[in-house]
Amino acid sequence: MDTLLGIAIGIGLSAACGFRVFVPLLIMNLAALSGHISLSPGFAWIGSYYATAAFATATILEVLCYYIPWVDHLMDMVATPAAVIAGTIATASVAYDLSPFLRVMLALIAGGGIAGLVQGATVALRAKSALITAGAGNPLIATLELVGAIVTALLAVLIPVVCLTLIGLFCFFIFRKVGRLVFGRTKSFSR
Repeated sequence: MDTLLGIAIGIGLSAACGFRVFVPLLIMNLAALSGHISLSPGFAWIGSYYATAAFATATILEVLCYYIPWVDHLMDMVATPAAVIAGTIATASVAYDLSPFLRVMLALIAGGGIAGLVQGATVALRAKSALITAGAGNPLIATLELVGAIVTALLAVLIPVVCLTLIGLFCFFIFRKVGRLVFGRTKSFSR
C-alpha cells in the first residue's frame, strides 16, 4: 500500500510541476523535512536544508518571471523541458519499494508524461490569452497556474488519492478537447 501511495504522490507532484517547476519541489522538500513523506534512496538530497534554500530561491524567481510581459513566453520555452525533468524526478523520488528499472520507467512515463501534458496545456492557454488580450490577461493566467501548482502539490502530499482522481479528470478533459479539435477538423476536410 505504501508503494501505491508513493506512486500517487509522485504523479500528483509531477502534475503540479506542469504548472510551476519549482513550487512542487519546494513543497516536496518541506514535506520530507517534516517527515510527512519518505524519499527513495538516492533522492535524500531533496529533503535537505540546502535544497530548501535552492528550491525557495528558484520558486521566487520563477513566479516573478511569469508576471513580466514577454518574459513569461521565454520562461515557457525553458519550463517545458524542465517540467518534464522535474516531474520525472518527483515521481522517482517517492516511488520507493520498486525495482530501479520499474521506478525509472514509471518516472519517465507517468511522471514526465503528466508534467509535460499539464505544461503543454498551460502553454496553449497562455498563447491563447496573449492573442486575445495582447498579453494583458497573462498575469491572471500566471496567478491561476501558481494556485494550481500549490493546490495540486498540497493535495498530492496530503490526499494523494483525491489528487490522482482530479488529475485523471483533467487528462480526460484535455484528451477530449484535443480529440474534438483533431476529429472536428478531419470531418470538415472530408466535405
